Amino acid sequence: MITKENILAIAKKTILSESEAITKLIDFLDENFYEAVQCIYETKGRLIVTGIGKSAIIAQKMVATFNSTGTPSMFLHAAEAIHGDLGMIQNDDIIICISKSGNSPEIKVLVPLLKRFGNTLIAITGNTTSFLAKGSDLVLNTTVDTEACPINLAPTNSTTAQLVMGDALAVCLMEMRDFKPEDFAVYHPGGALGKKLLLRVKDMIENSLKPTVTPDTSVKKVIFEISEKRLGVTAVVENDKIIGIITDGDIRRMLNDRDSIADLTAKDIMTKNPKMVSSETMAVDALNILEDYSITQLIVSDEGTYKGVLHLHDILKEGIV
Repeated sequence: MITKENILAIAKKTILSESEAITKLIDFLDENFYEAVQCIYETKGRLIVTGIGKSAIIAQKMVATFNSTGTPSMFLHAAEAIHGDLGMIQNDDIIICISKSGNSPEIKVLVPLLKRFGNTLIAITGNTTSFLAKGSDLVLNTTVDTEACPINLAPTNSTTAQLVMGDALAVCLMEMRDFKPEDFAVYHPGGALGKKLLLRVKDMIENSLKPTVTPDTSVKKVIFEISEKRLGVTAVVENDKIIGIITDGDIRRMLNDRDSIADLTAKDIMTKNPKMVSSETMAVDALNILEDYSITQLIVSDEGTYKGVLHLHDILKEGIV
């Protein structure tokens, strides 16, 4: 009977086995790895990554990583390559072929075809004497002693080693390109990081209403303006210049302090010199201002021109926090 202790022990053994396989890759890094990085970095073409079976899945992950970190890449399935997909390969492309054995039937058919195009071929394989290794210009060794699989058949340690070798290539290329968070955001504009680094205030107030009152507007009309525009705030504008702000909090505090509001106007209850940002301000910077001053709205103004109101909810909707 399999107990909880047995299951946890098997899981720990699997993780330990894979971590040891990865550690051994350090000893396999040599001139071939250096030259592979240089070739990929200097090419005017793209990086084509191909494989069969589980290695094809690893190849797809590598392509995703390379593309998102500044190395234009494409996935080529080894089985589909010989049925027309070889047409995607261009003269300046670098090709990475992934295979544990390096001797599968599909690889034996594919390698001569790849070499015929004259492209640089980089092998990632666990068999450095294989057909793939002998037919490649550069060989990245991902040999593992055994698989973590209890019957030593299912690709586990070997695919992990392939994946880590691909990550090592990608990270080296990132360093060589001086790849920064801003660059990463360009390729991930829909993610939280992308929005933090790319989203500006103007992107969130495109359809913003502009609640406005004058200094002499009665408090009753101020309340009406705030309620109608539903932003919880209004700007106080005089001679086209923003001189103050009134929030629904200001209204509540005033009602607590006064029995009558008949004689009050906007200038009596407004906050002078309100916090403002330009439409070009980064959304994350605007958020920091809101947090620093414990407020929920900011007036948006470009060189004195009233552009609208940015609300904390606008930022939260974008999911950058």
